[in-house]
Amino acid sequence: MFADIFKIDWMEVLDVIIRSLLSLVTLFLVAKMLGKRQVSQLTLFDYVVGISIGNFAAEMTINLESQEINGVVAVLIFGIVAYIIDILAIKSIKLRKYFMGTPTIVIQHGQIIKKNLRKVKFDLNDLLEECREKGCFDMSEIEYAIMEPNGKISILPKPEYKPVTIKDLNLKNEKQGLCANLVIDGKIMKNCLRNINKTEEWLRQQLKVKGYKVEDVFLATFDINENLKIYKNSDEIKVNNILE
Repeated sequence: MFADIFKIDWMEVLDVIIRSLLSLVTLFLVAKMLGKRQVSQLTLFDYVVGISIGNFAAEMTINLESQEINGVVAVLIFGIVAYIIDILAIKSIKLRKYFMGTPTIVIQHGQIIKKNLRKVKFDLNDLLEECREKGCFDMSEIEYAIMEPNGKISILPKPEYKPVTIKDLNLKNEKQGLCANLVIDGKIMKNCLRNINKTEEWLRQQLKVKGYKVEDVFLATFDINENLKIYKNSDEIKVNNILE
Protein backbone atom coordinates (compact mmCIF):
# COMPACT_ATOMS: atom_id res chain seq x y z
CA MET A 1 0.00 0.00 0.00
CA PHE A 2 2.74 2.46 1.02
CA ALA A 3 4.73 1.45 -2.04
CA ASP A 4 1.83 2.53 -4.24
CA ILE A 5 1.65 5.92 -2.48
CA PHE A 6 5.29 6.74 -3.22
CA LYS A 7 5.32 5.15 -6.66
CA ILE A 8 6.29 7.78 -9.24
CA ASP A 9 4.92 7.83 -12.77
CA TRP A 10 7.83 9.50 -14.55
CA MET A 11 5.88 9.94 -17.78
CA GLU A 12 3.23 11.86 -15.84
CA VAL A 13 5.93 13.99 -14.17
CA LEU A 14 7.43 14.74 -17.59
CA ASP A 15 3.98 15.70 -18.87
CA VAL A 16 3.52 18.14 -15.96
CA ILE A 17 6.97 19.67 -16.60
CA ILE A 18 6.20 20.18 -20.30
CA ARG A 19 2.77 21.64 -19.51
CA SER A 20 4.29 23.99 -16.89
CA LEU A 21 6.90 25.28 -19.32
CA LEU A 22 4.28 25.72 -22.05
CA SER A 23 2.04 27.56 -19.58
CA LEU A 24 4.87 29.89 -18.50
CA VAL A 25 5.83 30.68 -22.10
CA THR A 26 2.19 31.43 -22.99
CA LEU A 27 1.73 33.65 -19.91
CA PHE A 28 4.97 35.49 -20.69
CA LEU A 29 3.87 36.20 -24.27
CA VAL A 30 0.44 37.42 -23.14
CA ALA A 31 2.02 39.61 -20.42
CA LYS A 32 4.40 41.16 -22.97
CA MET A 33 1.47 41.81 -25.29
CA LEU A 34 -0.61 43.51 -22.59
CA GLY A 35 2.29 45.75 -21.52
CA LYS A 36 3.82 46.77 -18.20
CA ARG A 37 1.43 47.54 -15.41
CA GLN A 38 1.92 47.14 -11.68
CA VAL A 39 -0.61 45.31 -9.53
CA SER A 40 -1.50 48.62 -7.83
CA GLN A 41 -2.38 50.07 -11.25
CA LEU A 42 -4.82 47.32 -12.25
CA THR A 43 -8.41 48.27 -12.91
CA LEU A 44 -11.29 45.90 -12.11
CA PHE A 45 -11.32 44.72 -15.74
CA ASP A 46 -7.55 44.03 -15.66
CA TYR A 47 -7.97 42.12 -12.41
CA VAL A 48 -10.76 39.90 -13.79
CA VAL A 49 -8.77 39.16 -16.95
CA GLY A 50 -5.63 38.38 -14.93
CA ILE A 51 -7.47 35.99 -12.59
CA SER A 52 -9.10 34.20 -15.54
CA ILE A 53 -5.83 33.82 -17.44
CA GLY A 54 -4.12 32.51 -14.30
CA ASN A 55 -6.86 29.92 -13.80
CA PHE A 56 -6.60 28.75 -17.40
CA ALA A 57 -2.82 28.43 -17.09
CA ALA A 58 -3.10 26.45 -13.84
CA GLU A 59 -5.76 24.17 -15.34
CA MET A 60 -3.55 23.54 -18.35
CA THR A 61 -0.67 22.56 -16.05
CA ILE A 62 -2.35 20.17 -13.61
CA ASN A 63 -5.32 18.77 -15.54
CA LEU A 64 -3.54 15.99 -17.40
CA GLU A 65 -6.77 14.79 -19.02
CA SER A 66 -7.14 17.96 -21.07
CA GLN A 67 -5.11 18.73 -24.17
CA GLU A 68 -2.40 21.36 -23.77
CA ILE A 69 -3.61 23.25 -26.83
CA ASN A 70 -6.98 23.95 -25.18
CA GLY A 71 -5.33 25.86 -22.33
CA VAL A 72 -3.02 27.74 -24.71
CA VAL A 73 -5.97 28.80 -26.89
CA ALA A 74 -8.00 29.93 -23.85
CA VAL A 75 -5.13 32.04 -22.47
CA LEU A 76 -4.40 33.56 -25.89
CA ILE A 77 -8.07 34.36 -26.55
CA PHE A 78 -8.42 36.16 -23.20
CA GLY A 79 -5.12 37.97 -23.78
CA ILE A 80 -6.02 39.06 -27.31
CA VAL A 81 -9.51 40.24 -26.30
CA ALA A 82 -8.03 42.20 -23.35
CA TYR A 83 -5.42 43.72 -25.69
CA ILE A 84 -8.10 44.77 -28.21
CA ILE A 85 -10.23 46.30 -25.45
CA ASP A 86 -7.19 48.21 -24.13
CA ILE A 87 -6.54 49.61 -27.62
CA LEU A 88 -10.20 50.56 -28.10
CA ALA A 89 -10.27 52.16 -24.64
CA ILE A 90 -7.33 54.36 -25.63
CA LYS A 91 -9.22 55.54 -28.72
CA SER A 92 -12.72 55.80 -27.23
CA ILE A 93 -13.54 57.76 -24.07
CA LYS A 94 -16.91 55.99 -23.71
CA LEU A 95 -15.32 52.53 -23.85
CA ARG A 96 -12.59 53.64 -21.45
CA LYS A 97 -15.18 54.78 -18.93
CA TYR A 98 -17.17 51.55 -19.32
CA PHE A 99 -14.30 49.07 -19.02
CA MET A 100 -11.76 50.99 -16.93
CA GLY A 101 -14.06 53.11 -14.78
CA THR A 102 -13.84 56.81 -13.93
CA PRO A 103 -12.38 58.78 -11.00
CA THR A 104 -14.86 59.58 -8.23
CA ILE A 105 -14.61 62.56 -5.87
CA VAL A 106 -15.05 61.37 -2.27
CA ILE A 107 -13.91 64.55 -0.45
CA GLN A 108 -14.55 68.08 -1.73
CA HIS A 109 -13.43 71.25 0.09
CA GLY A 110 -12.90 69.23 3.26
CA GLN A 111 -16.39 67.70 3.14
CA ILE A 112 -16.91 63.94 2.76
CA ILE A 113 -19.26 63.07 -0.12
CA LYS A 114 -21.28 60.25 1.43
CA LYS A 115 -23.25 59.29 -1.69
CA ASN A 116 -20.04 58.87 -3.69
CA LEU A 117 -18.59 56.65 -0.96
CA ARG A 118 -21.64 54.41 -1.31
CA LYS A 119 -21.28 54.50 -5.09
CA VAL A 120 -17.72 53.13 -4.98
CA LYS A 121 -18.55 50.65 -2.16
CA PHE A 122 -16.10 52.37 0.21
CA ASP A 123 -16.85 52.82 3.91
CA LEU A 124 -15.63 55.64 6.15
CA ASN A 125 -12.96 53.52 7.85
CA ASP A 126 -11.46 52.61 4.46
CA LEU A 127 -11.35 56.27 3.49
CA LEU A 128 -9.71 57.32 6.77
CA GLU A 129 -7.12 54.55 6.41
CA GLU A 130 -6.25 55.60 2.85
CA CYS A 131 -5.91 59.24 3.93
CA ARG A 132 -3.63 58.31 6.85
CA GLU A 133 -1.43 56.30 4.49
CA LYS A 134 -1.08 59.46 2.41
CA GLY A 135 0.03 61.35 5.53
CA CYS A 136 -3.25 63.20 6.05
CA PHE A 137 -4.86 62.79 9.49
CA ASP A 138 -7.31 65.71 9.32
CA MET A 139 -10.06 65.61 6.67
CA SER A 140 -10.51 69.39 6.88
CA GLU A 141 -7.01 69.84 5.38
CA ILE A 142 -8.06 68.11 2.15
CA GLU A 143 -9.29 70.13 -0.83
CA TYR A 144 -10.08 67.06 -2.91
CA ALA A 145 -9.78 63.30 -2.42
CA ILE A 146 -10.43 61.25 -5.53
CA MET A 147 -10.85 57.50 -5.85
CA GLU A 148 -9.06 56.38 -9.00
CA PRO A 149 -10.29 53.50 -11.22
CA ASN A 150 -7.61 51.24 -9.68
CA GLY A 151 -9.08 51.73 -6.19
CA LYS A 152 -6.38 54.07 -4.89
CA ILE A 153 -7.07 57.47 -3.34
CA SER A 154 -5.39 60.63 -4.70
CA ILE A 155 -5.31 63.64 -2.38
CA LEU A 156 -4.98 67.36 -3.15
CA PRO A 157 -4.30 69.29 0.09
CA LYS A 158 -5.67 72.78 0.63
CA PRO A 159 -3.12 75.46 -0.39
CA GLU A 160 -2.22 76.34 3.20
CA TYR A 161 -1.40 72.70 3.98
CA LYS A 162 0.77 71.95 0.95
CA PRO A 163 4.47 71.18 1.61
CA VAL A 164 6.88 74.07 1.08
CA THR A 165 8.91 73.79 -2.15
CA ILE A 166 12.27 75.25 -3.19
CA LYS A 167 10.39 77.63 -5.50
CA ASP A 168 8.32 78.94 -2.58
CA LEU A 169 11.53 79.81 -0.71
CA ASN A 170 13.19 81.34 -3.80
CA LEU A 171 16.21 79.07 -3.36
CA LYS A 172 18.62 78.11 -6.12
CA ASN A 173 18.46 74.45 -7.01
CA GLU A 174 20.72 72.23 -9.09
CA LYS A 175 19.57 70.73 -12.34
CA GLN A 176 18.52 67.11 -11.93
CA GLY A 177 18.25 64.22 -14.35
CA LEU A 178 18.74 60.51 -14.68
CA CYS A 179 22.00 58.92 -13.58
CA ALA A 180 23.84 56.79 -16.12
CA ASN A 181 24.96 53.41 -14.76
CA LEU A 182 28.56 53.13 -15.96
CA VAL A 183 29.58 50.04 -13.95
CA ILE A 184 27.32 47.30 -12.64
CA ASP A 185 28.75 44.44 -10.58
CA GLY A 186 32.29 44.95 -11.88
CA LYS A 187 31.28 45.20 -15.56
CA ILE A 188 31.47 48.33 -17.72
CA MET A 189 28.18 49.33 -19.38
CA LYS A 190 29.54 50.27 -22.81
CA ASN A 191 26.24 51.52 -24.24
CA CYS A 192 25.79 53.92 -21.32
CA LEU A 193 29.31 55.22 -21.79
CA ARG A 194 28.67 55.88 -25.47
CA ASN A 195 25.40 57.67 -24.68
CA ILE A 196 27.21 60.19 -22.45
CA ASN A 197 30.09 60.54 -24.94
CA LYS A 198 32.69 59.00 -22.64
CA THR A 199 35.24 56.24 -23.23
CA GLU A 200 36.39 53.22 -21.26
CA GLU A 201 39.81 54.81 -20.89
CA TRP A 202 38.23 57.90 -19.32
CA LEU A 203 36.22 55.75 -16.90
CA ARG A 204 39.20 53.64 -15.87
CA GLN A 205 41.24 56.80 -15.29
CA GLN A 206 38.48 58.32 -13.13
CA LEU A 207 38.25 55.13 -11.08
CA LYS A 208 42.03 54.98 -10.73
CA VAL A 209 42.13 58.55 -9.38
CA LYS A 210 39.63 57.50 -6.70
CA GLY A 211 41.61 54.35 -5.91
CA TYR A 212 39.40 51.76 -7.61
CA LYS A 213 39.67 49.15 -10.33
CA VAL A 214 36.61 48.23 -12.38
CA GLU A 215 36.41 44.85 -10.63
CA ASP A 216 36.25 46.63 -7.24
CA VAL A 217 33.09 48.55 -8.16
CA PHE A 218 29.59 47.22 -7.48
CA LEU A 219 27.91 50.29 -8.99
CA ALA A 220 29.22 53.51 -10.54
CA THR A 221 26.82 56.25 -11.66
CA PHE A 222 27.33 59.52 -13.54
CA ASP A 223 24.76 62.31 -13.13
CA ILE A 224 23.80 65.32 -15.23
CA ASN A 225 26.12 67.54 -13.14
CA GLU A 226 29.02 65.21 -14.06
CA ASN A 227 29.40 63.73 -10.60
CA LEU A 228 30.79 60.19 -10.59
CA LYS A 229 29.51 58.20 -7.61
CA ILE A 230 31.07 54.87 -6.72
CA TYR A 231 29.71 52.04 -4.57
CA LYS A 232 32.30 49.50 -3.50
CA ASN A 233 31.95 45.83 -4.41
CA SER A 234 32.45 44.29 -1.00
CA ASP A 235 30.84 41.67 1.22
CA GLU A 236 32.82 42.93 4.22
CA ILE A 237 30.71 46.03 4.95
CA LYS A 238 29.42 45.74 8.51
CA VAL A 239 25.68 46.23 8.86
CA ASN A 240 24.25 47.53 12.12
CA ASN A 241 21.07 45.48 12.28
CA ILE A 242 18.58 47.58 14.24
CA LEU A 243 15.46 46.20 12.57
CA GLU A 244 13.28 43.37 13.82
